[in-house]
Amino acid sequence: MDLKDIKAIIDLMRKNAVSEFEMEKEGFRIRLKRAPSPGVSPSGEEAVGGVVPSFPPVVAPAGLPAAAAAVRPPAGPAPAVEPEAPEIEIKSPMIGTFYRAPSPESAPYVEVGSEVHPDTVVCIIEAMKVMNEIKAEVRGIITQVLVENAKPVEFGQPLFKVRPLPAPGP
Repeated sequence: MDLKDIKAIIDLMRKNAVSEFEMEKEGFRIRLKRAPSPGVSPSGEEAVGGVVPSFPPVVAPAGLPAAAAAVRPPAGPAPAVEPEAPEIEIKSPMIGTFYRAPSPESAPYVEVGSEVHPDTVVCIIEAMKVMNEIKAEVRGIITQVLVENAKPVEFGQPLFKVRPLPAPGP
């Protein structure tokens, strides 16, 4: 089962108001459970996007890795140019350990100011000894790195903020 399949299951759970899903196939087991309301699940786990991994925390990907975030209005008089588009968050599609570079000796995949495209790898998340490359899935400029290297991340946790760029012309 790959990440696309798990995302599709989560989408179906949301659309059909399914509160729990469990599957076991060839030694792989996944159990997804929607929290009754946003916030904290009955077991005390934090619910992100309404889906809580309940046993074991195998993989619980986000429905959409990028979602719009609020932007503070600038202080002082309004600029004469069009306001910038809201920043987009690149969110973690799974639970695991966040790594900014492919190895400890390597440079980070992206830095603040780096231009990214939908297929640009921005980090790795290690889950169950598997290194998962996370792609930007958006075109823009990295404005913030929100997670410290080698720290655990939760499903749906924002990893980066990106200022979107207009699509290239034909």
